[in-house]
Amino acid sequence: MSRFSGRALVLAALSAVAASALTAAAQTPPSSPAPAARPAAAAPARAAPGRPVFPLDRVVAVVNDEALTQFDLNEQKRGVLQQMKAQKVTPPPADVLDKQLLERLITERAMMQYAKETGVRVDDVQVERTIQRVAQENKLTTDEFRKAVEREGMTYAKYREEIRGEITVQRLRDREVDSKINVSDAEVDLFLATTAAQMGGDTEYRLAHVLVIVPELSSPEQIDAKRRRAEDALKQIKSGTDFAQVAAGFSDAPDALKGGDLGWRAPARLPTVFAEPIRGMKRGDVSGLLRSSAGFHIVKLEEIRSRNQPTVVEQTHARHILIKVNEITSESEGKIKIDRIKDRIDGGAKFEDQARLSSEDASSSKGGDLGWVSPGDTVPDFEQAMAKLKAGEISGTVRSPFGWHLIQVLERRTQDVTAERQREQARQAMRQRKSEEAFQEWVRQLRDRTYVEMKADER
Repeated sequence: MSRFSGRALVLAALSAVAASALTAAAQTPPSSPAPAARPAAAAPARAAPGRPVFPLDRVVAVVNDEALTQFDLNEQKRGVLQQMKAQKVTPPPADVLDKQLLERLITERAMMQYAKETGVRVDDVQVERTIQRVAQENKLTTDEFRKAVEREGMTYAKYREEIRGEITVQRLRDREVDSKINVSDAEVDLFLATTAAQMGGDTEYRLAHVLVIVPELSSPEQIDAKRRRAEDALKQIKSGTDFAQVAAGFSDAPDALKGGDLGWRAPARLPTVFAEPIRGMKRGDVSGLLRSSAGFHIVKLEEIRSRNQPTVVEQTHARHILIKVNEITSESEGKIKIDRIKDRIDGGAKFEDQARLSSEDASSSKGGDLGWVSPGDTVPDFEQAMAKLKAGEISGTVRSPFGWHLIQVLERRTQDVTAERQREQARQAMRQRKSEEAFQEWVRQLRDRTYVEMKADER
């Protein structure tokens, strides 16, 4: 893997389902009247004799009151084909690929419209900070990173807008889904007991899948047609066709064009419909047809691994003050607020008192106390700044994806955190599974509410 090829992995992590946010759904538009579309020519303009003829861009779909054009579709297709080539995934037939990409563009546009309507905005400063973080992850300077983007055939301006879209989706997910998800101690206890009894310890699975979506309120005939499509996919897999190729051609999931790869999953992070079949499968096995509220699934077990080992780490007892940067507080306003708090602390005010008064984190009621923090518990920017501090020392202002922080380290210790880490990993895994399922459902409902008018090819 080249140094820059890792950029795609960083972007994928940035939107964790944000990628799942691109799940395709029904293409049948509601019966309400169509809103006016942006004007577009259906045929090439006539040119005067001796002058070249340039075809005008045409509208391929109208999403609420916005047009998607052939140019939008072609740009999406060009990038996806490059990615599939790099990952050695055989593209599906052109008409199938166009249909999948158009559906993905429709869902993306619907999400961006909803974000705008509900006040989600991402300023230029946040975009540039995110790009700098991606460049640092790839050990590139900003200028080197810009050149690397352009070498891949994308303008830097377009890349910036893609990053803005990724951040927007993540903020939507945080607000609409993740903020409403809770995992109780009882659920964690049950998961750990079930894992120990049924899964043989801390087991992880690498999976690939095919998803044929069944829209809400589908007729029996529509459901039957979707089932036959899924059965055709399964038949091809059973006959020896490469699973990744079948996923690229049949799956409606956002990872279809990556061969349906779901990566490594702990049991609690598996979609509920996968959990039972996986327990009886061996490496390389492919499931039968599975049914969920989303549609029909086929899952392949690629690999299995165990991570059941003691964990001894250096922990840090820290506290912090957070000023969030979001739709309400801009980057500059947040920086001014945190600087004023820092000045007050430098002037003799107690850190914990300022945390109680000003911090916008749940820890504010405890004077900003985070308790004992293990490596990986916090985001990289926060962890790196905390690691540089001595016991009793207070940081300068620190920027993380959440906003502006002040950090104070109280003490450090070496600790065996095997049991604690297992509980925390279980909680995170269950939260992630709930989040993925809830977000997929939220996006499907948003897509079903969206007015879409498909335009016939008038060329």
